Amino acid sequence: MEFVTEFFSKIDYSQKTFKYSLFLICFNPTFWNVAARLEYEDKTLTKFARGNARYGCYGLAVAIFSLGIYRDFIYELALRTQPVMDALTHPLIKVLAVLIFLSGNVLVLSSMWALGVTGTYLGDYFGIMMDERVTGFPFNICSNPMYDGSSLCFLGTGLYFGKPAGIFTSFFVFLVYRFALLYEEPFTAMIYAKRDQKSAQKKAE
Repeated sequence: MEFVTEFFSKIDYSQKTFKYSLFLICFNPTFWNVAARLEYEDKTLTKFARGNARYGCYGLAVAIFSLGIYRDFIYELALRTQPVMDALTHPLIKVLAVLIFLSGNVLVLSSMWALGVTGTYLGDYFGIMMDERVTGFPFNICSNPMYDGSSLCFLGTGLYFGKPAGIFTSFFVFLVYRFALLYEEPFTAMIYAKRDQKSAQKKAE
């Protein structure tokens, strides 16, 4: 109980950069979901790319990637001035933190490799569909390796620097992504169900 009390007392909730970091964590998935939905409904990004869906997807990929880099920069900036908890400064904690961070990066990078640019950055909303569901590594480890890997990277960073604010943020990231999946997964499943239905109709004809 004392550990928990000390843990939360070591988070500076008033820090503006910390609040901004949490805002960006919420903003980024909101941005890409709204942008992708607009693309699906009205081909907004494809029109902006002069009718080229692939270029529209690449543009969204650059935007999402850039926002992610900026979010991570603000997170690291926020951690610099957050209080350290002595119980989290043990050398073994640092070793564990490095392993968690590396594991997270493996999940993120391997999922990007398996999906490719368009598969990673919502190409299916642009009509650029995967031939079949990817089931190999890292998708045989967890169903959402990019989101889980990103959460682990946040956790590893927070642990390495012994900052309760970083650990708190990592769980916040995890919850935000889980909420985003409630919105994303059914819609993506609908896109592929429509594709399969059209394919079946063509074969029947």
